[in-house]
Amino acid sequence: MSVTLSPAARDLMAAWLSDVGALRGGSEATVTAYGADLRGFLAFQSAHHGGELGVAPLRGLGPRDMRAWMAAERGAGVGARSLARKLSAVKSFYRWWAEREGFDATPVLSIRAPRFERRLPRPLSPDAAKDLIGRVEAQDGRDWVAARDVAIVTLLYGCGLRRSEALGLTASVLPLGEGLRVRGKGGKEREVPVLPTARTAVARYAELCPHDLVPGDPLFRGIRGGALNPRQVAKVVEAARMQLGLPATATPHAMRHSFATHLLDAGGDLRAIQELLGHASLSTTQAYTGVDTARLLEVYRNAHPKA
Repeated sequence: MSVTLSPAARDLMAAWLSDVGALRGGSEATVTAYGADLRGFLAFQSAHHGGELGVAPLRGLGPRDMRAWMAAERGAGVGARSLARKLSAVKSFYRWWAEREGFDATPVLSIRAPRFERRLPRPLSPDAAKDLIGRVEAQDGRDWVAARDVAIVTLLYGCGLRRSEALGLTASVLPLGEGLRVRGKGGKEREVPVLPTARTAVARYAELCPHDLVPGDPLFRGIRGGALNPRQVAKVVEAARMQLGLPATATPHAMRHSFATHLLDAGGDLRAIQELLGHASLSTTQAYTGVDTARLLEVYRNAHPKA
């Protein structure tokens, strides 16, 4: 479905995407996803209204137009979770536009997202996490590739990094010290401690890597020397977990879940873990670690001076 927009509307959309990428610290992937979601919405509305959409018609969209779009998406097989993400992009655009030009976007912003069940992460057991790292090393016969993959997965589990954060590191971090500054979602930076095991794994990779690790260039390289594709990390972990008989939930991201959960199980403070993960909300950390109410009450009783 093609998008028929007036030049002014196209300029408006381009300005929003530029703002998402530059001022709000959105990654390239985020900007691309937001753009695709908004274009899909605008394509439907232009077809729904039977002509070119200008700025005025876009401002005039109401609940009936929104419900028609959402019904069409569900009819096309889009799940509730995906539709909620698309609606979030549309609302983000309208919220930005309303703040910029001072009009009332309530008819769009008041639309509720479809309900869906949030799937809680499933961390691995400590033994399974260690076994997975060991099995990752056996996935490639080239020493430097095996060392690279072990270094990445060790950073995910040992430092709680996101896969994108690990792959976003540059050779400037070498040699790793006891702390590492990481740039996370929204361009926010945080300092995470680095275990000796992780420092050793990264140092071994750096020693074996056949490509020049120049400061400022990507730390983790593909076979030809370019930045490593995130999919390659997923493939290596997938092969390792299948050999170990682990469930499909044993993904690279599960290593980060495991990092947080194992820290909490060992008596770690939920607020401190929130800082290590780079979560803006404590509720996100609570869901991330699978914390239940009983555990929170236990922390409360042990920590509160009047408990």
